[in-house]
Amino acid sequence: MFRTLLVIGTGGFLGSVLRFLVGQGMQRIFNTMFPIGTMTVNVIGSFIIGVVYSLAERENLINPEMRMFLAVGFCGGFTTFSSFAFDQLNLLKDSGFLYLSLYLGGSVFLGLLSVYLGTQVYKLF
Repeated sequence: MFRTLLVIGTGGFLGSVLRFLVGQGMQRIFNTMFPIGTMTVNVIGSFIIGVVYSLAERENLINPEMRMFLAVGFCGGFTTFSSFAFDQLNLLKDSGFLYLSLYLGGSVFLGLLSVYLGTQVYKLF
């Protein structure tokens, strides 16, 4: 178990550092108020997690430890959006449009609501 945590933590560290570098780099290149850096890492991370899971499941080319390093650790540190996108794809394949819609709509709405409520906490004190 400790080894698994170390593998995931190392991947998370590398993914987080790369997220920062890519995000800052994209913002500097495009010099815009639009969050192009965040969008870029979300799209790249979604692509990477798709490749990792397809290689692990279909071709069995990635062992479970490497899958944890890349998918949970690296992609998790790089962007949690990649897991969110992968979950959506699985829901669409396995459960259909209803569960996909509930998950997507609920996550976006509740996430936005939660961020708003979080910004209002200071008013309680």
